[in-house]
Amino acid sequence: MNLSPVVIAIPVYFLLMGIELIVLRFQKNPSYRLNDAITNINCGVVSQVTGVFIKVLSIGIYTILFEKFAFFEIPSNIWTFLLLFFLYDFCYYWAHRKSHEINLFWGGHVVHHSSEEYNLSVALRQSSTQTIWTFAFYLPLAFLGFDPLSLVLVSGLNLLYQFWIHTEAIGKMGWLEKVLNTPSHHRVHHGRDPKYIDKNHGGTFIIFDKWFGTFKEEEERPHYGITTPVKSWNPVWINLAHYANMKNEMGQIKSWGDKFRYLFNKPGWLPDYLGGYRAPQDVGSTYQKFDTAIPKPMNWYVFFQYVMLMLLTAFFLFNLDSFDLMMKLGLSFVILWSTVSFSGVFEQSRWYLFQESVRILVFGFCLAWTGMKMLPEPLIFGSVSIYLVSSYLWLMLNQKVIKNFQINLQNTP
Repeated sequence: MNLSPVVIAIPVYFLLMGIELIVLRFQKNPSYRLNDAITNINCGVVSQVTGVFIKVLSIGIYTILFEKFAFFEIPSNIWTFLLLFFLYDFCYYWAHRKSHEINLFWGGHVVHHSSEEYNLSVALRQSSTQTIWTFAFYLPLAFLGFDPLSLVLVSGLNLLYQFWIHTEAIGKMGWLEKVLNTPSHHRVHHGRDPKYIDKNHGGTFIIFDKWFGTFKEEEERPHYGITTPVKSWNPVWINLAHYANMKNEMGQIKSWGDKFRYLFNKPGWLPDYLGGYRAPQDVGSTYQKFDTAIPKPMNWYVFFQYVMLMLLTAFFLFNLDSFDLMMKLGLSFVILWSTVSFSGVFEQSRWYLFQESVRILVFGFCLAWTGMKMLPEPLIFGSVSIYLVSSYLWLMLNQKVIKNFQINLQNTP
């Protein structure tokens, strides 16, 4: 069984998001949108599924360095654990800061900042490639002698702490603001206003930002998101969009020296002959967040399918050790395909109906295969049959509603 604190806490995440949603309703704060929230969680799903393969590399390298080159033998007790927690957050600060200051690394972190809302679901909007660029920042801990298991545990706890600070339901927190990262401090970090950009990089502690000159107090409410919005609900494209833009811009850069500088300078940098550095601009009063509209029955359809996807994903993550490589690859593909398919429904892509029809059949097969490991076959086949029939009926019976909705939308100024 997967004992990662992040995976174990999945039910708690959804419980807290439900509580936050109720609180925000009372506060008349409309910071939850179904398409945005599902995309946030989809990015987290994609990150966890791809992390099954990517984290093997990072933890493997850390383990080799620990076993062969550790300077000290650090015993495992509460005091060394607390020391590791503090040192890990110090490494996290620099990994996080450089993810904002180096264009290539920003490609691995921009995913987390791409939502234009700020709520607990944004905490789950994680990148699938960030580990590639940042795992080296934690390798000094291996040389010091902190064992890999302790590192994985501390890493999970650090990420768990950062979940609750992604909210507007909590204001400033008095004396805690002096030491800890809080919702107020992290709202600043997610702001795209010029004065808020590249501030408050700490994970658990805010003291490193105060020591190294990157701290900013929250003043007016930030505008959330990134300076060039990705304008998509597709979690795979959200992970790739910055790299695709880098590829296009590097094609315009003439010299290899400038290409190298483009990779490792700040995001927004270009050579002078292409216009030079593009500084962040204030968000105009006429700016509108990216949004798409679909009929309410289709919103409920996506929500229903998403609940089914969460069940399959939870089964996958909790039982990783029992799958062989081909099964891991197969289930990973179906899960990623599903997240992309939902974005097609939200964006009303031309291909969504055909591929969603195929996906339902494949997904039903996966549900049957996983269910047979836990429940009697008659119950599984009955449940899967109900899923398939209801999904196809729901999808087909609403096609006329969608066409009328699209016509009305086109005729609305």
